[in-house]
Amino acid sequence: MRKTARFAASAAAGLLALSSLTACANDQASSTTDSGKGGGGGKGEHVKIMVGGLDKVIYMPAMLTQRLGYFADEGLDVELLSEPAGVQAETALVSGQVQGAVGFYDHTLDLQVKGKSVESVVQFSHAPGEVEVVSNKAAGKITSPKDFKGKKLGVTGLGSSTDFLTKYLAVKNGVKISEFTPVAVGAGPTFISALEQGSIDAGMTTDPTVATILDKKAGKVLIDMRTPEGSQEALGGPYPSSSLYMQTDWVNSHKETVQKLANAFVKTLKWMSTHSADEIAAKMPADYSQGNKTLYAEAIKSTLPMFTKDGVMPANGPETVEKVLEAFKPEIKNGNVDLSKTFTTEFVEKAAG
Repeated sequence: MRKTARFAASAAAGLLALSSLTACANDQASSTTDSGKGGGGGKGEHVKIMVGGLDKVIYMPAMLTQRLGYFADEGLDVELLSEPAGVQAETALVSGQVQGAVGFYDHTLDLQVKGKSVESVVQFSHAPGEVEVVSNKAAGKITSPKDFKGKKLGVTGLGSSTDFLTKYLAVKNGVKISEFTPVAVGAGPTFISALEQGSIDAGMTTDPTVATILDKKAGKVLIDMRTPEGSQEALGGPYPSSSLYMQTDWVNSHKETVQKLANAFVKTLKWMSTHSADEIAAKMPADYSQGNKTLYAEAIKSTLPMFTKDGVMPANGPETVEKVLEAFKPEIKNGNVDLSKTFTTEFVEKAAG
């Protein structure tokens, strides 16, 4: 497999996507600097972070930290940008357009075998927070991943973590990755529309999309990985997913800044663990609820179990992720991945201390 060439093509495609989304992302980012305690407003050290979907509950700590004013408390002016899928956040990071990415930890392993040194510095979660939902029309034909053969399965983006997890569930249940069709449908309205119109038979997504699908009775839950128990059942162990990851060279040359980011995020994770879903929802931008505050709070409540309280990588989590990726990615299986270089607990331990 020509890893370098494929990655170069992926990066080029990602940069094209970035240029087309810059205006939208900057609009989103500007709204994060004028609200919440402290705000930002251009004061303090400027850091850009690309998020694989700012309004996704799995990445909630990014916006919540901004809204609580914890970045500003650390003397940081954090600009939050948004892409619809984690793989696009990864592209923005490795191309140097941003200093940090909020996305799934599994990208650090994938990038290592492509010659890129990237590490998770704050681990938000110990479960994927993902749900495989099946359309009402296909519900009778898809009762487990064993039935994925010949089906069209929605993912946020090709090469995304939803793509990775879908492939693992298929392979684990005897379905080859060549025997189903992954379809990039994003999240939110585009995912729901694809499900309703039959463009996909089933798909993997997160809250608040899941809550909306169930509320509209547009589909049913097939596999729920929003809790550690769900992760254990589907994947065989804790699955560290949403995280703040950064290029290792940048981390090592900007340790003071990284420590400030870790301080802010750990403070948020602790705050989340002591507040209700309603209280958390009230801190988020009003448009995130899409006009239904009750449903949005329910979406947060359903996903809260996935989050850590201290930002520390869960024991055996990296090993679970490696096992999942090895099942369908020969470059990981044969790549001698050094897991110790894919994350660090140095900063979150100091933040807790």
